[in-house]
Amino acid sequence: MSKNPAEGTGKVYYFPIQYDQKTEESRMLSEDFLDFDSLWDYSNRHQTETRFREILLQVPENNLAYLELLTQIARAQGLQYKFDRAHQTLDQVERRLGKYSSRAKVRYLLERGRTLNSSGRPEEARPLFEQAFNMAKDLSEDFYAVDALHMLAIVAPPASGLDLNLRAIQMAESSSQAKARGWLASLYNNTGWSYHDLGRYDSALEMFERAEAARRAQGRVNEIRIAQWCVARALRSLKRVDEALSTQMALKEEFEGDGENDGYVYEEIAECLVMMDRAEEARPYFARAHEVLSQDPVLSEKEPKRIARLKVLSSG
Repeated sequence: MSKNPAEGTGKVYYFPIQYDQKTEESRMLSEDFLDFDSLWDYSNRHQTETRFREILLQVPENNLAYLELLTQIARAQGLQYKFDRAHQTLDQVERRLGKYSSRAKVRYLLERGRTLNSSGRPEEARPLFEQAFNMAKDLSEDFYAVDALHMLAIVAPPASGLDLNLRAIQMAESSSQAKARGWLASLYNNTGWSYHDLGRYDSALEMFERAEAARRAQGRVNEIRIAQWCVARALRSLKRVDEALSTQMALKEEFEGDGENDGYVYEEIAECLVMMDRAEEARPYFARAHEVLSQDPVLSEKEPKRIARLKVLSSG
């Protein structure tokens, strides 16, 4: 990913706004902060945490941005599976929040909930996401209200999750806030998978195509490729295998042209070939998929049968 243009220029990443308890509520409802969230690199969580900690040193502890930034440090820790450390960071935020509704409190609720969900405690996470949604709505913080709905969809059963995703899409599409509308690509993708899990493949394909269009408008190559992969996956489920294989082969050429190997693309090529009664051609792709995906510790832990199946199919 490209670096933020402010990096290394000596610019300060916050507005030095002071507050006290008496005026906290009105300030919390109205203040704008520099968007340090643009520095997120979800492919490198450790580097993101380090970067945020460097910025934190520049922010006075009585600045409202301090608490928001701590929530994102906790998020980076959670994404590294450092759940105890993430909760400790969030404890620091909780002690300083006070009794008033605020964007910082919304973000605290979201990250506490995300940490709980990621560590296998979705039932404890759900009420926090509900609180975050209601508070964000009251504060007219559409971006975080949509975020909360999308997290509620993740912890919900499939049918309820679909309804929540559709609510989130409606909220994002109707919002006057550009940042909230920026959720749409992710929401279309998530809703596509909700439809796919329910076997509604036509609806899934429609959502994945909308996600691809939104990703193309954003212009980020990696996200566009993921969206294309999802479209092809839905096409395979619809038994439009020729189209699915054509897209996956094109993605393979793109990745390899950049010196990269994508195990999920190899896996899908193999699955398409099997459906076309071309099992011999599929074997080397299953082998390449196994070689790449077996190196992913999270996937190996969560889906060991999938990894084992790739190995079996690669050997015939």
